[in-house]
Amino acid sequence: MATYNLYEAKNNLSALVERALAGEEIVIARRNTPAVRLTPIVPKPERRPGRFKGMGRLTDAFFEPLPEEEMEGL
Repeated sequence: MATYNLYEAKNNLSALVERALAGEEIVIARRNTPAVRLTPIVPKPERRPGRFKGMGRLTDAFFEPLPEEEMEGL
């Protein structure tokens, strides 16, 4: 983990971004106190409605009442 003060980070921002993109953890400090961490943004996977359609099944047992011994804990 590399730590840079705000002045150094401002002057070397492009290089620090490249290092962060390469996987290095960069910490930027203000008055020798760590303030922020420079990390790459990881894209979220695409969300598609219905992607898991047909992958699960409910049997008739799902709709039956719970046995008394299981109801006691609720």
